[in-house]
Amino acid sequence: MHIRLDGRTALITGSTRGIGYATARMLGDAGAEVIVNGRTQEAVDDALATLRRDVPAGAFRGLVADIASADGAAQAARRERALDILVCNAATFDWTAFFDTQDADWQRHFEINVMSGVRLARQFMQGMLERNWGRIVLVASESGLNIPADMIHYGVSKAAQIALARGLAELTAGTGVTVNSVLPGPTASSNADAFFADYAAQNGLPVEEAESHLLQAIRPTSLLRRFATVDEVASMIVYACSPQASATNGAALRAEGGLLRHPG
Repeated sequence: MHIRLDGRTALITGSTRGIGYATARMLGDAGAEVIVNGRTQEAVDDALATLRRDVPAGAFRGLVADIASADGAAQAARRERALDILVCNAATFDWTAFFDTQDADWQRHFEINVMSGVRLARQFMQGMLERNWGRIVLVASESGLNIPADMIHYGVSKAAQIALARGLAELTAGTGVTVNSVLPGPTASSNADAFFADYAAQNGLPVEEAESHLLQAIRPTSLLRRFATVDEVASMIVYACSPQASATNGAALRAEGGLLRHPG
């Protein structure tokens, strides 16, 4: 399968590192004009420099905005009148016990993980429907279907994200627009080496055993038996953005290493 997105404009929120950065790189390599988003000018500039080095033929530009806020979404809409592809990747999470989670923690997770997608879809989806082509991908999590006891607030926000994607997809019936969610599992992001080193030190383990030990502790049903790479998750996102995914709509696409035991 050879994915080409020449002439398409894509915004990926939270794309200065991790899954978002890998998605930006792959979409740029597929010919899309890619808008890289982050909260600081420094982060966006660093990401753009690396992207232009890695994909010299790609077209990349930056959008500095706190996309989790209403002001940030409005800023994106002022800057970008039309999008063909919207990937809502910006997210937050923390491991906090339910009885220690305050209202502000819940609200912060919903603002970043859910409302950012609501606001951006409200700004850009109508144009996609009018032009009869578009792709919206909400980067959710397997935690939306398998609510983790150690971060219930995060899981509930991701469940809402999955539901949002399905609801938006209902608005696209009979058009060339699709809306899907992608569900990563544990993924080795840009700070994975430091994270595993800290985990090993805290648990008295050799560093090389940290990944498997942690996975067994938090997601023992994983069939992958390792953390996914950001490229593995981004590949699913890019597929959902592609012309080849025209019959994939309203789906929760799993890239979680097989840890969810139920089919579908």
